[in-house]
Amino acid sequence: MPASLVQGDSLLAVNIGAANTRAVLFDVVEGEYRLLASASAPSTVEAPFQDVSAGVCNAINDLQTVTGRTLLNADRRLITPTQLDGSGVDAFVSTLSAGPALKIAVVGLLDDVSLESALRLAEMTYSRVVDSVGLNNHRKADQQIDTLLRLQPDIVIITGGMDGGASRSVHKMLEPVGLASYLLPQEKRPAVLFAGNQKLDDEVKGLLSNVTSSLCFSPNVRPSLETEDLEPAARELANIFLGVRQRQLKGLDVIANWADGSVLPTAYAQDRMVRFLSQIYAGGKGLLSVDIGASAAVVAAGFGQRSTLGVYPQFGLGENLPALLQYATLEDILRWCSLDISSGVLRDYIYQKALYPSSISAGKEEQAIAQAVTRQALYLAVQTARRNFPRSLRAPRPGLLPSFEPILASGGALSDAPTEGQSLLLLLDAIQPTGLTTIILDKNDLLPLLGAAAARNSILPVQVLESGAFLSLGTVVSVVASASYGSLVARARLTYDDGHEAQAEIKYGSLELLPLANNQSAKLTLQPSHGADVGFGPGRSGAVRVSGGAMGVVIDGRGRPLVLPDDPVRRRELIKKWLWTVGG
Repeated sequence: MPASLVQGDSLLAVNIGAANTRAVLFDVVEGEYRLLASASAPSTVEAPFQDVSAGVCNAINDLQTVTGRTLLNADRRLITPTQLDGSGVDAFVSTLSAGPALKIAVVGLLDDVSLESALRLAEMTYSRVVDSVGLNNHRKADQQIDTLLRLQPDIVIITGGMDGGASRSVHKMLEPVGLASYLLPQEKRPAVLFAGNQKLDDEVKGLLSNVTSSLCFSPNVRPSLETEDLEPAARELANIFLGVRQRQLKGLDVIANWADGSVLPTAYAQDRMVRFLSQIYAGGKGLLSVDIGASAAVVAAGFGQRSTLGVYPQFGLGENLPALLQYATLEDILRWCSLDISSGVLRDYIYQKALYPSSISAGKEEQAIAQAVTRQALYLAVQTARRNFPRSLRAPRPGLLPSFEPILASGGALSDAPTEGQSLLLLLDAIQPTGLTTIILDKNDLLPLLGAAAARNSILPVQVLESGAFLSLGTVVSVVASASYGSLVARARLTYDDGHEAQAEIKYGSLELLPLANNQSAKLTLQPSHGADVGFGPGRSGAVRVSGGAMGVVIDGRGRPLVLPDDPVRRRELIKKWLWTVGG
């Protein structure tokens, strides 16, 4: 479809999440694409509806009420293209994160080469790895077959062999997959993605094409020992994801038909935009995007021509929430709480939330628990994703994140926070950025929808990004320092365009806010104490032009990594003080 501003094609985008389905309408206003309206409705993946199209239609109905524009006909079918009376839309795209985590088995040769790449590839979609088979696996072929028959994976990813290299070992590993698939009922057979030695494509086709639900090929994820290229395989995996979901989720075929067969995994669409934006913002830093939702926590990072994507259903805030306790204790979560809450109350909340993911917090206690759970889940997701960042990136200290500019964040737990200050503090606690960065809140979860829209209209995402549809929370300076509480770690001076100044002394363990409105800029001068790093290097002063936002300029003097006091009373008082500082 042409992306001409003259034609002014309207576009409806829908994100089908595990808890909520969001519909967003874009159209041309005064010669440029703009976000017109957004509406959401509870998703209908689970009982009693068990039909994703019902939730989509409900969200679009709400959008019709907001805009006064008719988008569905009397049979609840999308009107396309736009009619002479103004009803309908010209294009439709959709992203999907709803549904249970896919079961993936990975097969490779060397554990630290092709198998490691296969595991990283599996991590790029909504899945959990149920079995891993490498050349050094000690199980016999019949045991491998029994395992696959018992686990019944939805997808099998096969990697291994350098392009043009030896093929005998890969062939040996294909046999258990083929036999297990043959023995499974036809409706239970897995989809297979072969991303290994391309010399074997014809052989793989002969062995597996008749015994799998679908067989897909992509260029080798490890064409050489030193080279890894996951992007082509990730694109094929996104297509396989849709095929599996269409078998699992009733009504998705209707939505796919509206979208001309193109429904993208939400995380994949998010990563597509991150890769695009990281090239725009190329300035020596990477770009980080985090999304914390009911189905998974998603962390996408772009570094110019390279990006990483991690999808972690185990850190989702919906039905998978009890899985969080396999990675963190109740005490780990409670340390983020500003209120004195027992571990029993927290445990009850976790299991109740898993049963009713779309429920909202009622009262301050439940709100404090929800934010503590979100902090811990997002913190673990970011730390897990950090392992896949390029090793060439320099962090201020080992174990810390490198500097990112900007950081984009989305998810109901962030958008639904009572104040913008609470959203910002949650992100600072969970991500623990370093240096200078701008934090942007995607309140309408637009980033993946723009990624999906880019295939239909390449101009629309660019103009919407520049339109103010995203909320800047402000510029954040994270001081990397180790000191005693209350000691001076930096001085800051903000010089406004009219000549006025605002100054602050940053003490270790404190947060300081300097006012700077959205769409305004000023000169920020930073003078760290000996050994402290404010983004220019240890002990180095500097000045930089910064942009404002909802919270102005925020200087985080709490140190990196953020260490909370062991004493629970003192810790809760400190968290309350931070909340008060940001207006929470």
